[in-house]
Amino acid sequence: MVKKKKSTFREYAEAIIVALVLALFIRTFLVQAFKIPSGSMEPTLEIGDHILVSKFIYGIKIPFTSIHLFPLEKPKRGEVIVFIYPLDPSKDFIKRVVAVEGDTVRIVNKKLYINGLEVPDSHAVYKEDTLFSAEVQKRDNFGPVSVPKGDLFVLGDNRDRSLDSRFWGFVPLADVRGKAFIIYWSWDSQGMTVRWSRIGHLIH
Repeated sequence: MVKKKKSTFREYAEAIIVALVLALFIRTFLVQAFKIPSGSMEPTLEIGDHILVSKFIYGIKIPFTSIHLFPLEKPKRGEVIVFIYPLDPSKDFIKRVVAVEGDTVRIVNKKLYINGLEVPDSHAVYKEDTLFSAEVQKRDNFGPVSVPKGDLFVLGDNRDRSLDSRFWGFVPLADVRGKAFIIYWSWDSQGMTVRWSRIGHLIH
């Protein structure tokens, strides 16, 4: 009995379907690409950077639920994460974790204190000399507040120009999409140039 040969169209269709399923699986469970649209994480991440985010390191999320399976680790202080923006679930935000559940956070004249001790904050950049009191706004003087169980406190590296936990509160662990780990492409839209030196840069 001779096996009937598949048509060229069918072979291409099956190859495309397999590729789409594989891409969907990778995007849903393993790695996802994001583009940086704002300067809140400068200079670590610049506008036009394209990054990859590991989705499985904090656990594989079951679609349409808040359940994460088989987490390798929990987000730690200093890691850069992508998460669902608490005030608008249709948006994703990227910030740096500065405190985890049980930590007490305080900011005094732009200096970061965790559990009563000033901590090294080498990623932070301040572009303005002005100091605001907590009564005026919470940018430069904040807290103290304790991070609830199951939550994170995040800040942008560009501290004077970042909308973060100082203004809208904590990030639930269940809303974390993953850990940013590498810049795979970078485009300066103003200069219309590729930032070759940033491509392949690991995110710390």
